[in-house]
Amino acid sequence: MVTYIWKVKKMAKKNKTQSTGTTQNKSLAKNKTADDIKLPLTSMNVIEDRITQLEDVFPEAVTEGKVDFEKLKSALGEKIENGPERYGLTWAGKREAFHNIQTLSTGTLRPVPEESVNFDTTENLIIEGDNLEVLKLLQKSYYGKIKMIYIDPPYNTGNEFIYPDDFREGLQTYLRYTKQVSEGGIAQTTNKETSGRYHSIWLNMMYPRLYLVKNLLKDDGVIFISIDDNEISNLRSIMDEIFGEENFIANIIWQKVFSPKNTAMYFSEDHDYVLVYARNKNLWRPELLPRKDESVSRYTNPDNDPRGPWLSGALQARNYYSKGMYEVISPSGKKFKNPKGTYWRFSKEKFLELEKDNRIWWGENGDNVPRLKRFLSEVKQGVVPQTLWTYKEVGHTQEAKEELLEYVNFTESENVLNSVKPSRLIQRMLQIGTDADSNDIVLDFFAGSGPTGHAVVNQNLQDGGDRRFILVQLPEPLPKLEDKLKTIADMCKMRVISVINKLNIKDKQSELDLTDIEKAQSVDLGVKVTAVPVTDIKKA
Repeated sequence: MVTYIWKVKKMAKKNKTQSTGTTQNKSLAKNKTADDIKLPLTSMNVIEDRITQLEDVFPEAVTEGKVDFEKLKSALGEKIENGPERYGLTWAGKREAFHNIQTLSTGTLRPVPEESVNFDTTENLIIEGDNLEVLKLLQKSYYGKIKMIYIDPPYNTGNEFIYPDDFREGLQTYLRYTKQVSEGGIAQTTNKETSGRYHSIWLNMMYPRLYLVKNLLKDDGVIFISIDDNEISNLRSIMDEIFGEENFIANIIWQKVFSPKNTAMYFSEDHDYVLVYARNKNLWRPELLPRKDESVSRYTNPDNDPRGPWLSGALQARNYYSKGMYEVISPSGKKFKNPKGTYWRFSKEKFLELEKDNRIWWGENGDNVPRLKRFLSEVKQGVVPQTLWTYKEVGHTQEAKEELLEYVNFTESENVLNSVKPSRLIQRMLQIGTDADSNDIVLDFFAGSGPTGHAVVNQNLQDGGDRRFILVQLPEPLPKLEDKLKTIADMCKMRVISVINKLNIKDKQSELDLTDIEKAQSVDLGVKVTAVPVTDIKKA
């Protein structure tokens, strides 16, 4: 049973501007007389400053401005035997989840060049293995280097995954999936809702992985997580604990289907969520999305303004503004007052300035309600991302399945995944979370069939970007073994390699137009396959 201990609202952020001898203060002092400079009446709060620093490194150990020393001990590797666990969210096995984080892995990434494409030159990577073990191995090489993470973890539907009773989601899970132990070798519990650990099992699987992956993000990095209604609230809670609730960015709604399900008992579930957190909200900013042709076409220039095309916007607002109540007169002599319950956005003085600068539009005949001219040349060269993503913009589940069938040659229908994500959905995240020209690294440690790798290649082709990907996937056996497909990891490799081969200009120039060929020449069309053999992990 998941237990919530509700917190009062988090204390206001501590004042981080208190520092000694800053360059900024020195420069300001040069321009002031002795009488102008006023010294603070109180000394710097050293304890508060230390707690602020501690919170940045161990957000899970600070709540309401106070240090939870039991949590700090646990985070530093000291196992706590007794005493109640405190904070916002607790569940059966949470202490053991912390222990799993601190258990070292002795696994080794073994190259598999025979399954790779351009092994010696590519910087793209597919790793076959248990993602908990792999994330531990990546700590040294990729600490603070990942720009964007996207994961589509197993949704907790109550019957789709099985985990051992002892909550160890590392080696034991790997051993079972790779058939290294007999089915009777581990006491297993199916994840049924009737089980008291329905949510706990899922949380114990997710918590160590999210904890470890935070270290891999750059200071201006971002993580996107797909999730549904079953665990959205719990995911928010553990993300607030690990990343800090102050680093929450958005909860995006993705319209995943294009038609309602009439067989639904209550409501047709038409959407999933994409939860977004920054490593440091003060440093991360979303990239603007490109403007659509139709949005640009709305800008016109009916009065031949030398500043170019413009779009008019309303001058009225509903929020009270004491200086926004006055009468204006149009060029035709018609008078206008702000409608009851609304106010002009600007003071009368500002309004007259805008009118003098030909930024007020009175209509073609000069007798309409005034509107403000907004010039295309002065607006942002892009669109701020929104939190509602429709299937027309980023794809739907049926499109995702069709993509999978296009790039993976299945011989058994039972092996076709039903819960894949469309590459266009992930491309939207890449547009927002990465810079095409910054050699950004994108990580997906629940890679599944590889749509993230697919999306990175496609997005690089579209904007000439130099992004790289790291995909991690457990070799979970498929329902029916095929000659070339035995695990989901095999499916991931086959899909990504099929995408690369289709775009490889050496063999497929005739299938690409000139623009695509030119872009493809600068895109990394290769993938290096590695694996973490179970024999390596057994030594731990």
